[in-house]
Amino acid sequence: MIEVTGNEPFDEQAEFYASLKINLEKNHNFPEDYLYKFIIVNNQEKLTEIYKVFDGTKNTFSTRESSNGKYISISIQCFVLDAEHVIRLYQEVAKIEGVIML
Repeated sequence: MIEVTGNEPFDEQAEFYASLKINLEKNHNFPEDYLYKFIIVNNQEKLTEIYKVFDGTKNTFSTRESSNGKYISISIQCFVLDAEHVIRLYQEVAKIEGVIML
């Protein structure tokens, strides 16, 4: 699991996203449906912020609360055109404080 919270120094973020782009292009056949997974504290406002990032895309959301109800896991199956599209959506979600990206 790679955790990106958006609080990393710019160089680390740039390096991470450059590496991610290489791996995406190597392992995926775009355009395709891509699965995003996130974990957040059980907070409806945070969930709504994530929904807004994917507004305007062809997607399917599913959520599940943790057994104690403290966290929500979010899975989003989203149609993306290319690796850059995947990364742009990740970068927008990374701006939301407290989101763990899996």
